[in-house]
Amino acid sequence: MSVTTFSRGSTFAAQGYTAPRGRRLKIGLLNNMPDAAMAATERQFSSLLQVATEGTPVTMPLFALAGVARGEAAQIHMRGRYQAAETLANADLDGLIVTGAEPRAPELDHEPYWPALTRVIDWTSDTGMPTIWSCLAAHAAVQRLGRVRRQPLPAKLSGVFESVPVRDDALLEGVSAPLFTPHSRQNGLVEEDLVEKGFRILTRSPSAGVDAFVRRGAGLSLFFQGHPEYDADSLMKEYIRDISRYLDGRRPHHPNTPTGYFEPEVEAALAELSAYAARRPDPRLAPHYGAVLAKADPTRNWRGSSVKIYRNWLKHVAEAKRPTLSMRRLGGALA
Repeated sequence: MSVTTFSRGSTFAAQGYTAPRGRRLKIGLLNNMPDAAMAATERQFSSLLQVATEGTPVTMPLFALAGVARGEAAQIHMRGRYQAAETLANADLDGLIVTGAEPRAPELDHEPYWPALTRVIDWTSDTGMPTIWSCLAAHAAVQRLGRVRRQPLPAKLSGVFESVPVRDDALLEGVSAPLFTPHSRQNGLVEEDLVEKGFRILTRSPSAGVDAFVRRGAGLSLFFQGHPEYDADSLMKEYIRDISRYLDGRRPHHPNTPTGYFEPEVEAALAELSAYAARRPDPRLAPHYGAVLAKADPTRNWRGSSVKIYRNWLKHVAEAKRPTLSMRRLGGALA
């Protein structure tokens, strides 16, 4: 059986667990990113964790979610490396990171992976598993946990945005203001909706809205609408992908240039090229975009704050005394 599928009739068991022994941490990565970004996502989170621990050994087992379509090359890459998400309860994890995914449906509960993802969300909530929810995964988790639905944005939000701490919190220890965070999303969460449902805002951007927030229940859930794990060129690669889709007719509107990301001369050249392409989209324009972007050298100015926040989260994970729960079944087949 492919690692990207689960057998019908299987169930997701919520099992008890005890505090980790020693200093080694085991942080699972449930990777839902598209095929082209899968390997890069593994590397980004692994690198961030290793730097954040300051030498403390961290292992990062990989997990796959049912319902996320994968091509043949991705399945080959995953084979023997990824475990099915239904095995999370038996993986003896100290913490979990759940990535976003490229949205395909207008509503999250219409996505093919929604039933499998909600089982993971319920399991983390019931067991108190410390979890980081990234971008679309954050939207899914708050919809499931607090019935807060994301709202579509007028246009895709892409760029690097300043944010400031909203409150004092141990997760922000040592973090200087302003913070910088890459965002790449087509939807957003309304701060008032989150606060009403008991989520606590950590950082807020005047331009991008809520940045990071938390929910403390049986365990700590940390949510990011942005991508502090991104490489310096991640937004540029996504921009190139979106340009290609526009030029060959798969995307109806020309994508906006990522905000606060490129050098002024690169932004100016892209603005001129974009104005022309908006009037006459043509795949033959792709090399012209490539020539402009070859001159770009974006800076990963968000790395420092990202490392500090992850370091504080890992400190919480290492110190947490997690409750032991009696085994029970969450029921239902993973489809």
